Amino acid sequence: MIRKLLILTALIAFISSNAVFAAIKNQKGDTVMENSAKENYAKTILFPVGEPNTAYQKYFTGQSFIYPISTQQVKMFNVTFEPKCRNNWHIHKAKEGGGQILIAIGGRGYYQEWGKEPVEMHPGDVINIPANVKHWHGAAKDSWFSHIAVEVEGNDTENIWLEPVTDEEYNKLK
Repeated sequence: MIRKLLILTALIAFISSNAVFAAIKNQKGDTVMENSAKENYAKTILFPVGEPNTAYQKYFTGQSFIYPISTQQVKMFNVTFEPKCRNNWHIHKAKEGGGQILIAIGGRGYYQEWGKEPVEMHPGDVINIPANVKHWHGAAKDSWFSHIAVEVEGNDTENIWLEPVTDEEYNKLK
């Protein structure tokens, strides 16, 4: 009887601690300890999720995060999208060379070129984006998504940010 009571007490304590753990707030009302979906997802990918992508936030619907893998020679960043997050349509302009390579490393996402059907992306998928091609990429509605974005060197390169992917366009995805 005591053993059953101890097991029941431990189970209740475990359930309660998880409920409390997800809801502890400081005096400002900020969550200070949280076993969040982001933290759980971060455990499933090779590179860190990184920091909120504040520099480019205006070009995204939803929250994205960025972690620099390499900023010398070949620039590579782990870009992580929360569910439903996607970037605007954009073009990697270049007179010669240029473009971008996406290497999916976690979750499920999409890539779409203007005028073409969306391509579902899973870990291990690689998308080669030639320069001067209008496109977008981001997470599926129900999944976090991470890809390594590789900037392809070129002459007279520039990123041109365009209109957001509309909810109507995005909601047609699986």
